[in-house]
Amino acid sequence: MAMVSEEQVLNALRNVRDPDRDKDIVTLGMISGLVVKGGNIAFAIEVDPARGAALEPLRQAAERAVDALPGVTSVTAMLTAHRPPPGMGARAGGHDHAGHGHAGHGHAKPAPQQRPARTGVPGVRAIVAVASGKGGVGKSTTAVNLALGMAANGLRVGLLDADIYGPSLPRMMGLSGKPETVDGKVLRPLVNHGVKVMSMGFLVAEDTPMIWRGPMVMGAIQQMLRDVAWGELDVLVVDMPPGTGDAQLSLAQNVPLAGAVIVSTPQDIALLDARKGLNMFRRVDVPVLGIVENMSYFCCPNCGHRSDIFSHGGARAEAGKLGIEFLGEVPLDIAIRETSDGGAPIVMSQPDSEHAKVYRTIAAKVWDKAGGGAAVRAAPRIVID
Repeated sequence: MAMVSEEQVLNALRNVRDPDRDKDIVTLGMISGLVVKGGNIAFAIEVDPARGAALEPLRQAAERAVDALPGVTSVTAMLTAHRPPPGMGARAGGHDHAGHGHAGHGHAKPAPQQRPARTGVPGVRAIVAVASGKGGVGKSTTAVNLALGMAANGLRVGLLDADIYGPSLPRMMGLSGKPETVDGKVLRPLVNHGVKVMSMGFLVAEDTPMIWRGPMVMGAIQQMLRDVAWGELDVLVVDMPPGTGDAQLSLAQNVPLAGAVIVSTPQDIALLDARKGLNMFRRVDVPVLGIVENMSYFCCPNCGHRSDIFSHGGARAEAGKLGIEFLGEVPLDIAIRETSDGGAPIVMSQPDSEHAKVYRTIAAKVWDKAGGGAAVRAAPRIVID
C-alpha cells in the first residue's frame, strides 16, 4: 500500500472551501496539528467559535476529501475554536464587544455556561478515571494494573489512554501496530491480556511530539471515546492526563464518569497536588472513589529492610481529612516497574504475587464504589466549538 504524505493530505484539503470566505481551508491557515502515520490521518480545523456548530459540514467534507486518497485507512478531523486574545473581542460591524462599556461598572458577571448535553456510551456500563494532580506518581502503572485487576476479577474491561502528550499504555500493555477500521470511520481497539485498549500511541510514533492546543487534545480524546468499537464493557478505565489544567477539567466535565481514582505518593508535595485533583472532580460533580498511595514504601529485595523513601501513610491520612476512602498502598518495587516496562504488568504476569493481590483488591473496591455501572453519566459530543 502506498504511503500517504503530508503534502498529499494538504493538497486534498485545498479542495475544501470555507463557505463564508470562499477560499480553501489550507490557504486560509485553518489546518493545524496534522499527524500522518501510515494510513492514519489526524488534523484540526481552527474556526471562529461563533461559527463552530455551523461548520460541521465543513469538517465532514475535509474528512471525505482526505479519506478519498489512496492508502488512507482512517481520518480524524476536529473542529477547534480559536478564540481572540483577551481584550480584543469578536468584532461585528467594527464594534468591539469585549471592551465596550464594562470597565466603569466593575460588577459585570459573565453569563452562566450551560453544560453540554450528555448521552451514554453504547455498551459501556461505567467509566472510571484514574488521575493525579501531577506527573511522575505512577498513575499510568496504576491504571493498567487496576484495569487488569478488574479483568482478573471477571469484568469485561476497556482501557482508554487519554494522555495525548505522553501515551504510555501501548508499551505497558505490550501492544503495537495500528487499529483497523470497522467501516472507515469507527476503529477497533487493540486487545491484549483480555483488555481492549485505545491510545494515540497507536497512531503516532513514540518519538513524535504532539504539539496540539487544548481543544485539539479534547477532540482527540472524545473521538477515541466515541469512534471506537468498544463493544459490551462492564467498565472503561481512563488513564487521565496528569495535572489539573484545562484539558483535564474539560475531560472531567464531558466524559461520562462514574467516578475517579486519585493516585499520589505519600510525600507532602504530591499530596498537595492530589488535593487539587480531588477538588477539580468535586467542582464538576464527579464522585471521587478514593485515593491510592503509590510508591508507599520500599523493601530491599536482598535483605528485606524496609525504607519509607517518600514517607509513608500520607495518602491514608489525607483521605481521612478529605472524607474519602483510602483504597490501598502499593510499594515501590522493581518487579512492578520491570513488568510494566516489558508489556506484561504484574497483575497478569505474576498473578500470585502480593503486589498483584493488592491491585486486585483495589480493583474490587473501585468496582464496588462505582456501583456496578449504575452511576453512568453522559458522553460528550465530538465537535468542539
